[in-house]
Amino acid sequence: MTAPLVIAMPSNEAMAEAIAREIAADLGKIEVHAFPDGETYLRFLTIVSDRNLALVCTLDRPNDKILPLLFAAATARELGAAHVGLVAPYLAYMRQDRRFKPGEAVTSRQVGRFLSDAFDWLVTVDPHLHRYGSLADIYRIPTRVVHAAPLISHWINQNVSNPLIVGPDSESEQWVSAVAKDAGAPYGVLEKIRHGDRNVEISIRALHDLTKRTPVLVDDIISSGRTMIEALRLLKARGAKSPVCVAVHGVFADQSDEVVTQAGAHLVTSNSIPHESNGIDVTEPLANSMKELLSSPSENSILKTYR
Repeated sequence: MTAPLVIAMPSNEAMAEAIAREIAADLGKIEVHAFPDGETYLRFLTIVSDRNLALVCTLDRPNDKILPLLFAAATARELGAAHVGLVAPYLAYMRQDRRFKPGEAVTSRQVGRFLSDAFDWLVTVDPHLHRYGSLADIYRIPTRVVHAAPLISHWINQNVSNPLIVGPDSESEQWVSAVAKDAGAPYGVLEKIRHGDRNVEISIRALHDLTKRTPVLVDDIISSGRTMIEALRLLKARGAKSPVCVAVHGVFADQSDEVVTQAGAHLVTSNSIPHESNGIDVTEPLANSMKELLSSPSENSILKTYR
């Protein structure tokens, strides 16, 4: 049986190489650059005909990445790829999951349609499922979701003494409680009122042991960083020890990573988005999920039907 073929979109080379090693896949190459007018030039440098191809592309800064990614998927099909899958450690456009005001675009559903039309399967890490029960609500293709909570718990066990796990809001309680349980640590949550993308109000519910334990703020995404920054300010005012901030996805808009570290926190993220704060490796579970999709007879029949 021919090995799968893994190809990295630009800036995803490290993740693609690691996944290829994990599943004994072949590593291919693609050339992508922009013409002076901003249009995309794309060429596969590896033969993809009759191959099960996985494109690796984390989707932070998605407006710059999605169109070249769609070009790559369409070109692979034109060149005869057997199946084309997507490994997107960070899956963008999950925030707008309903029409909050008249006339708004529900972009999560629109991007779900774009990617479902372009790919045969999708693997990602902890997508921001707020009002959706699962990715199946918006994606028509087989999907696998890697959950980073066990990896975060392991990192905390290895690196933090006497931790107190802190969630940014009540919606995070179920997820944060699972991290705390696996880490063998107590937890608490904050109250968050969002007044806008960069305007967040935080209040502290009952948190114990702030002077005896190291607070570990855990969230799925750090984007503007306002939630983390406000939480850090409140914890410091309560006499807490220097905290640790852990996020699955470090999007870090507006240099928010620098603001968080300047506030005195130790910052740790997964490598779903490449950053110097990466300390939690999601490669192995991503590779296992990809392998599961490629090897499952039931999934293969779904892929054949889809094609």
